[in-house]
Amino acid sequence: MIEAIKTFFLDVVGERLCVMFCSMLPIIELRGGIPMGAALGLPWWQSFLLAVAGNMIPIPFILLFINAVIGWMGRSKIKFFNKISDWLTKKAEKNREKIEKYAFWGVCLFVAIPLPVTGAWCGSLVCAVIKEKFWKALLSTFIGVLIAATIMTLASYGVVAAFSIFA
Repeated sequence: MIEAIKTFFLDVVGERLCVMFCSMLPIIELRGGIPMGAALGLPWWQSFLLAVAGNMIPIPFILLFINAVIGWMGRSKIKFFNKISDWLTKKAEKNREKIEKYAFWGVCLFVAIPLPVTGAWCGSLVCAVIKEKFWKALLSTFIGVLIAATIMTLASYGVVAAFSIFA
């Protein structure tokens, strides 16, 4: 089974699209895409560009539609969706003043930290919930993604280079 999945992604989809698709996934984002590109032997600049592109593809959709999704979840008859909607709304309202005060650079730095759950998905979610202007939120997220990609590229390709010395 694992071999079939590996064969599908590497032979059918291709290494470059694997890096891009991995970078589109929430939580993993480019923090997984760039090391994958390094492990697959892609040049650093290809991994960097593919991961940034893949990480940014979902962001406009999140910024434009997440409030509608949260609203729908709040009105849903499914209690699990209600709880998620309530939690997100309360969390945003509780920290609204701090978030709005540091919105642009705060989101940028939040996205730039290369740790799980601090990426572009969460950063754009925060921007959408506090109703940040679309272009300002997109730019803030993009700058954070570029910083995170730089950190991950240096870390991933530095580690690959260090191990290749011993090989």
